[in-house]
Amino acid sequence: MNNKISCRLPKIALELFLLVSCALATYAYADNVKKTEHAKQTDDVKKTEQTQKIDREKVVSAFSPGLQSLDKLSPFTLGNGKFAFTADVTGFQSFGDAYFAGGFPLETKARWAWHSKPGEYSLAAANKEYRAYNRSVSFPTEMDSEAAQWLRQNPHDAPLARVALLLDGKKIDEEKITAINQRLDMWRGSLDSRYALDGREVQVQSAVHAERDATGFQISSPLIEQARLSLQLQFPRGYDFSVKNTPDIDWQNDAGHSTVIAKQTKNSLILKRTVDDLRYTTAIYWQGKASIKQHSAHQFEIMPDASNKTFEFSVEYSHNAKPKNIGFEHVISSASRYWQEYWNKGAFVDLTASTDRNAHELQRRILLSQYLLAAQARATIPTQETGLTASSWYGKFHTEMAWLHYSYGILWNRAELTLPILNWYVQNLDKARVIAQSRGLDGARWPKMVGPEGRESPGGNSLIIWNQPHSIHLAEMLYESKSDKTTQKKILKQYAAIVEQSARAMSSMLTWDEQHNRYMLDGPIWIAQEIYTPEQSRNPTYELAYWRFGLETAQQWRIRQGLPINEQWQKQLQLLSPLPVKDGKYVAMESIPDTFDNIKSREDHPSMLAPTAFFNDRHIDKKIMNATLEAVIKDWAFETHIWGWDYPMMAMAAAHLERRDLAVPLLLMDSRNNHYLNNGHVPQLGSELAVYLPANSSMLSAVAIMLKKNPQTGEYFGFPNNKTWAIRAEGF
Repeated sequence: MNNKISCRLPKIALELFLLVSCALATYAYADNVKKTEHAKQTDDVKKTEQTQKIDREKVVSAFSPGLQSLDKLSPFTLGNGKFAFTADVTGFQSFGDAYFAGGFPLETKARWAWHSKPGEYSLAAANKEYRAYNRSVSFPTEMDSEAAQWLRQNPHDAPLARVALLLDGKKIDEEKITAINQRLDMWRGSLDSRYALDGREVQVQSAVHAERDATGFQISSPLIEQARLSLQLQFPRGYDFSVKNTPDIDWQNDAGHSTVIAKQTKNSLILKRTVDDLRYTTAIYWQGKASIKQHSAHQFEIMPDASNKTFEFSVEYSHNAKPKNIGFEHVISSASRYWQEYWNKGAFVDLTASTDRNAHELQRRILLSQYLLAAQARATIPTQETGLTASSWYGKFHTEMAWLHYSYGILWNRAELTLPILNWYVQNLDKARVIAQSRGLDGARWPKMVGPEGRESPGGNSLIIWNQPHSIHLAEMLYESKSDKTTQKKILKQYAAIVEQSARAMSSMLTWDEQHNRYMLDGPIWIAQEIYTPEQSRNPTYELAYWRFGLETAQQWRIRQGLPINEQWQKQLQLLSPLPVKDGKYVAMESIPDTFDNIKSREDHPSMLAPTAFFNDRHIDKKIMNATLEAVIKDWAFETHIWGWDYPMMAMAAAHLERRDLAVPLLLMDSRNNHYLNNGHVPQLGSELAVYLPANSSMLSAVAIMLKKNPQTGEYFGFPNNKTWAIRAEGF
């Protein structure tokens, strides 16, 4: 695939249908018999294909990406979901500065690695008074003070060491590396990098351990025998705190952190690291002979002995656990087991027999996205938008992304990928209750931008409300995905509190409109389409529909537990404001209904599609939603600040509306912020984000929804019923 980002609009292929209306009478009977026999044979073939198990290894291996040149937009990430290492064409991080300048960072990250600069501030220091819920309420939206900035930036995720290959003790000149042939083996989770360096062959294998935060490397080259190759480990202070998204690593402030040699033997080097309040151990182990040289406070060089052209070593980072001597063979075998088990679990789709021009690209995106999410988005601390590839929003998790980040796990029959966020809700329920109490609300009000400690961050974040029903939505999806009554009872018991308390807060956030005899969502609301003044926002379509869905679902959970219905919720549901409609289309919100009249109102997320896209709202008028979808396709400002999850949202809406002609083209639209690079990442232009995992995860959710079948016709909701699509799906 061409990695150059373009913004050309797609040409959607038109299907040609041939209808045979008549035939010679003398051949009519024979013709019908032949057709019947042919149809039966075709059905038999299809049934055989569906019953045969997909050769998953063959499909995954066929789409494992590679490089034949130095591509600074295509480093490959190795990871176990909690720890990750991103490598350049050398199999290491030798061109870290050049790749960052080219648009893509090379980093080593663990989700436990956080640090806070000295400071002690209360969130109340960022409070501002608003009129909300018919009373005066404080929200921490101030960002100008020193306290607000500290609270926003701390704690901050911390990058770990950079591991680079050196030639003659110096950084490698890009011109000296030729004959590149690199391949990421997604089936086994290893990276094979072959190239010529200064005219001599080099081969590197890199992998990340399945359970431990360790990388393993094997390097083989005659340059080792010539004593010309060595490895550099360099530790940074952290990031440039002044940059919110994809900050550069700070290599300048040597006095601001410490690296102490705790132990050194002939085959190991143990280092103790301190960065502010973060303390961890880095252990380097190697096989054979090598010498160590410390060049500065935080920079070390490992020089393999020239007696052997192959050198193996591992680097492990330990936060609480003791480091172990993990050899390269142990790392690579651990990675292989982990990844083969991963690919053999859950749902899978094989599109390789399809002739449709979109099938190959869709298959590529599906597999790369599954790999990337498993490699860097499985930690107990919910993932940031850039995963473990780069830093964004100071490493903080955005709870409004919860459904977009994690719903794919349930939809692909991999519930274990969704459990981290549901368990996070359980663990942080008391903190959400405190937030609710501070705003005079009942139940639990979920924060928007949070670090590992669950504290809300200052900014407009606290005015976002579409994060609130996600906990209910995900819990309901998990419940509905299980048919076993015992399992369902366990799910009810485990997550009933977050469903109940989330709904209680939602109920108390509704206000009574005496004039129109209704309940409504009144400002200040920072709606999902983030272009409006919060104080002017009233009854936004997505949020209003999500409120109804959330309260109805929470009511159903009460019934399942044998509890009486909540009378207040029932009254609110009966008198909830209708969704705003203008000229036969759903608009962003009631108070500013100019979505399709004003081009400035057609930027950012077309969130009025979300009720049908994300939860197939049964209250939606499908005729109106069809008209809304068509208007979005025709008139939306796709070349402005639109995001990577908007395309899956449109595809999901099309699938739920059974617009089989639209779902695939919308999902793959050749438009801004919907370009999947060779490594599977989706850069977001205008936001300085080289990586944006909500695009990958929501794309997978969209595919799962598109693969659902109409029980009456047996047709897929999101794929054309023609001969160009040969779909084999299992495990959904």
